[in-house]
Amino acid sequence: MNDTYGLIGAPVAHSLSPAMHNYWFKQYDISAHYQTHLVELENLDQAVSRLKKSGVKGFNVTYPLKTAILPLLDTVDEAAKEIGAVNTVVCSDDRLIGYNTDGAGFLEGLKQHFPELSGQHPSILIIGAGGAARSVALTLARAIGTRVDIANRTFDKAVKLSTACSVYAQSVPLTFKQAELQLDRYKVVINTTPIGFDIHENHPFICLDGVRSDTLFTDLIYQPRRTAFLQDAEHRGYPVMNGLPMLVYQGALAFEKWNGFVPETKKMEEHLIHKYLN
Repeated sequence: MNDTYGLIGAPVAHSLSPAMHNYWFKQYDISAHYQTHLVELENLDQAVSRLKKSGVKGFNVTYPLKTAILPLLDTVDEAAKEIGAVNTVVCSDDRLIGYNTDGAGFLEGLKQHFPELSGQHPSILIIGAGGAARSVALTLARAIGTRVDIANRTFDKAVKLSTACSVYAQSVPLTFKQAELQLDRYKVVINTTPIGFDIHENHPFICLDGVRSDTLFTDLIYQPRRTAFLQDAEHRGYPVMNGLPMLVYQGALAFEKWNGFVPETKKMEEHLIHKYLN
């Protein structure tokens, strides 16, 4: 009988996680299957109980459940506690153990695609202050950033995340307008919000005038492959990276939690682009 794994959240139909994990299971001859489960926030308790009783070996957690699931777990990894969100759960001996591989996945994707950044200790601007932003911001502040500033529409949320980052690196909270006026100080600009998801959006939330020529623009969204935000940056000649590397590397780290080894990742990016993202 196949071991079972899955993804819970709402929405989940668009996710490439099943294609990714089932490809790895086949590649390594592992008798397992990964599938999505549409779970709304109000049904989380019952869904987790059902998954546990079903004998599932592990599952990923996506929006809007990453924080709400914390009290339902038996153990939460220290890094996930600090982030305040879980995206990977290991089911072992009837216990649920929570981890967060989002930030580490983003960092690994950044290192693989732009390895020179690791030794530069760049100044970084994070746009957004939600769960994904917190995971990425704290990871980068700990690992490579000398400055990790936070820009958000709701300024109080920017203050809260900036304060958390300041334990590890310089950090200030900013409004969008303040960030726009000092974009030339950043080597990496990361959009963690759904703003710009609509590629036909005509009103950019931050104007990219006056940016230094070597600034890297990244977005956590991988469908579409180029958000309006990345289209604008690429059109101006800046290097860009979408959310696919983060998807693959956070998935690989989750796979390691479940199976004890990190799967091959380079071919996975190529596979997903060729089959699903053309």
